[in-house]
Amino acid sequence: QVQLVESGGGLAQPGGSLRLSCAASGGIFSLYDMDWYRQLPGEQRELVAKVTRGGDTNYADSAKGRFTISRDNAKNTVTLDMSRLKPEDSAIYYCHAYRLAGDAEVDYWGQGTQVTVAS
Repeated sequence: QVQLVESGGGLAQPGGSLRLSCAASGGIFSLYDMDWYRQLPGEQRELVAKVTRGGDTNYADSAKGRFTISRDNAKNTVTLDMSRLKPEDSAIYYCHAYRLAGDAEVDYWGQGTQVTVAS
């Protein structure tokens, strides 16, 4: 069982920056692909950025050029650096861990952290 705890959300001004962190425990962190998702009320969660266990990254079009995802397998953490923030980036951001165990998909979610971008 993997526990994920996000931190770093809060209020930022348009054009500003925030760093979200996700600390993992209870599993072998390096086995998991790690993602950041976000969700607005009444909407589905959308993938923001992914870093595979091999270190490859992928971003939603809305995040490209502004957000950077990274992982530290020694510290069991994944970080999302967000810059040039826009009001439409406001959402609850969730950390997600995923791996395949044989034919089974295994995934875990954090509790989420609120990001609000407003002047």
